Amino acid sequence: MPNPFPQTERQMEAKNDEDYNPSIRLFGRRFFADQTVAELLIEFLLVAVSMKQIAGNKLQDGALLPSLDQIRDWPSDAPLQYAPKIRLNLKLFAFLGASKLDTRHESHRQHYRDLISDIKAPDKLNAGSLDKNEVLKTLENLFLGFQSVGGQRTWCAASFLPVTPQLVAGESIWRDKKAHSTNVQSWEEAIALFSHTQRLFLARGGELLYLQVCNALRQDEIILESWYKEAGLSLSPRESSPEKLHKALEHALSSALDACPETVGKLAEFVDTGVEPFTAKHTDFVAGGSQPRFASCGWCPEESWQEGLLFSVELLRLCEAVIDPIERLEMLEIACAMQLLRSLCAQSMRYVRPNTQTIGALGYLWAFSDPSGDQTIIKQISRRNVNAVQRLIHNAIRHPDILSTFKNDSERKTAYNEADKRYGHKLFLTVAKRIGLIVPKRGTGARFVLNDKLLRFLVLSLLRPGERITYESFKKLLLAHYGIAVDDESLAESCKWSGTSRLTTLGGNSENWLIEMLDASGVLIQLSDSCSLVFNPFASQEASE
Repeated sequence: MPNPFPQTERQMEAKNDEDYNPSIRLFGRRFFADQTVAELLIEFLLVAVSMKQIAGNKLQDGALLPSLDQIRDWPSDAPLQYAPKIRLNLKLFAFLGASKLDTRHESHRQHYRDLISDIKAPDKLNAGSLDKNEVLKTLENLFLGFQSVGGQRTWCAASFLPVTPQLVAGESIWRDKKAHSTNVQSWEEAIALFSHTQRLFLARGGELLYLQVCNALRQDEIILESWYKEAGLSLSPRESSPEKLHKALEHALSSALDACPETVGKLAEFVDTGVEPFTAKHTDFVAGGSQPRFASCGWCPEESWQEGLLFSVELLRLCEAVIDPIERLEMLEIACAMQLLRSLCAQSMRYVRPNTQTIGALGYLWAFSDPSGDQTIIKQISRRNVNAVQRLIHNAIRHPDILSTFKNDSERKTAYNEADKRYGHKLFLTVAKRIGLIVPKRGTGARFVLNDKLLRFLVLSLLRPGERITYESFKKLLLAHYGIAVDDESLAESCKWSGTSRLTTLGGNSENWLIEMLDASGVLIQLSDSCSLVFNPFASQEASE
């Protein structure tokens, strides 16, 4: 089984242990089907913006990443700990009015009324000639407009778009049954019935992605250089040096989080703690004291540094692209989802086919078909490839070293039913369908495709802002980063990888759909019939000059 990063003693003897599930043992703690794509990014950024500590040593204030010295000298049995802000008042203010009536406990309603009354106090809100009720309604609609996920949940379980650090909040779950059984009346009593540790929606996936970035940055530069050159990657000196990449990524993430006007963050802080600090004191601190309430991250496999490096570089390019801040968040969400899918496949290859040599940098291949499905043969190749990918993940978590740890057949069967459904190959299928990488969403015949948003993501993440490369080089980067096969040669190789006969008579037009999509997106420059360039136009004016 893989060694964990950070090095920690894994708990996997009993069913309630965090590492008991066989998929978690292989892929890390944890990727989980109930966590949405948006919540992967939210949790990743939550770790980044929160106060952090390693072995009791707090990181520098405002540091989004541990320093390289801290990453490289990480002590054993010392998980990364972070203190998330819960922002319960802000969620109540923004989401209660739009939540379902049966989820609004009376103590929540009363505190909402008290909060509104406190905000309207003369020493808190100076509205001039404006009606204070209208000002508050506008402010409430402003924050409601930043809702990302959770529209069908209890108000406290919803999340904001992470457009500014002050809107990034930890998970809160209201224990409704216990509230009714204990006859809770006041907000002071209700605060104790919010759980912030269940990880139902912020389920550790974002933590794992964050640890993969740290894991990549701790590698020796010579090892990184040797691997990326052999893999056919196009990395700049800044992207291949851990020191330079660390500095650039920290700055880029900070800039992306500061893209929203500063006023929004100040208003959020005002609503959350400016008029009523009692709630934050009892949710963000231990027993309402001065000690922050820390949560511990899980772990990622040590050998996942390769996909961690790719993820770090892609995050850097997305954050430095000059695009709309909301679109950037959409691209970052896709980046997190694609990293999850890539991680499942790359790690599975290491344990199912450790010595396999193929044309993809990480050992696996995804065979893509035209979105319309007009090319029947390629569509069949893609369908078989999707099945082969699922079979790969299914077999990987049944590695003999994992199988042997279960005491009997009944225990093994129960564990693997759960692993397949929520952590393994069905997780891969679920997430891929959520972002449109696999269609149809329901029914048989699942196959890999690209839509306009995914193609835009690939251009933004595989090319540096302002960079131009040949179309042939772009296809090689698709293979190197994600194992994406689109032309005759790579599709034929994918047949072999999937365990079927290698087809060599695909007709030479298997990739026409990709050329047409690139052209329609305005990122293809056709120099001649035989040579085209793909370019990323989203560079700053200074960079382009």
